[in-house]
Amino acid sequence: MLDATLIERALERTGKSKGGLAKAMGVRAGAVSEILSGIRLIKASEIDAIVEYLELSTVPVMGRVGAGASIEPEHEQVPPEGIGEVELPFPIWEETIAFEVSGDSMLPKYENGDVIVVYREQRHPLSSFYGEEAAVRLKSGERYLKTIERGKSPGVVNLTSFNAKPINGVKLEWVGEICVTLPRGQIQRLRGKTASKGRKAGKGQASEK
Repeated sequence: MLDATLIERALERTGKSKGGLAKAMGVRAGAVSEILSGIRLIKASEIDAIVEYLELSTVPVMGRVGAGASIEPEHEQVPPEGIGEVELPFPIWEETIAFEVSGDSMLPKYENGDVIVVYREQRHPLSSFYGEEAAVRLKSGERYLKTIERGKSPGVVNLTSFNAKPINGVKLEWVGEICVTLPRGQIQRLRGKTASKGRKAGKGQASEK
């Protein structure tokens, strides 16, 4: 849901201003402050402008996640803004990050080069993910895309794949719940569309000068 908290976080993340957002929305400067303070509601006609200005359909890519061999460097070595970004074909209201799938152990469901979008923060206890596929980070720092299975003792899990040997008896530091999967072909089409949009915008600005 698009609300004041999400807008405030997006302003901070993008470094954009309330005045710039008001201009994009076509409203007076004080309207954004009123939305953030709860005095004013967001109109349906304003949502598209807010999404576009605050890049709410853009997700940072935080590296690769291994469907097969482990992926390093560790999570802490990735800059907070990520190493790139992917634009979704729709806005997403939650705090999310993306990883590129590397390897073929999760074929046929996930192919090398696909991108998975996951929730930035782990929202549920480990036990709720048993039997589900997720991006995981081990206590030792490696990242995988695997199915999480209950281990022999509390807090320990087994990680399984369609086409690789299980990784048994490991402890997880983080579970990234998958909310969107983008096949690599779709990503290429979306990037092509974004590049085309950028070229058109550039031509439009040049013609105004």
